[in-house]
Amino acid sequence: MLVTINGQEQNIEDNITVEKLLQELKIYDKTMAAAIDMKIVKKKDWSSRTISQNDKIEFLNFVGGG
Repeated sequence: MLVTINGQEQNIEDNITVEKLLQELKIYDKTMAAAIDMKIVKKKDWSSRTISQNDKIEFLNFVGGG
């Protein structure tokens, strides 16, 4: 199915969860945040939240600095 991930259209498998997608993309990190259609998905929900056709997904990494 077609979705947009960080501004780029990609085809991904149907009924995939946020957690599984992060693992497949090899970008899983403890300091990440995920949003689907501009709504934050809590980390505790990543294993149950499935992605739908045409979703706009943003994966964000937090970086500390000074």
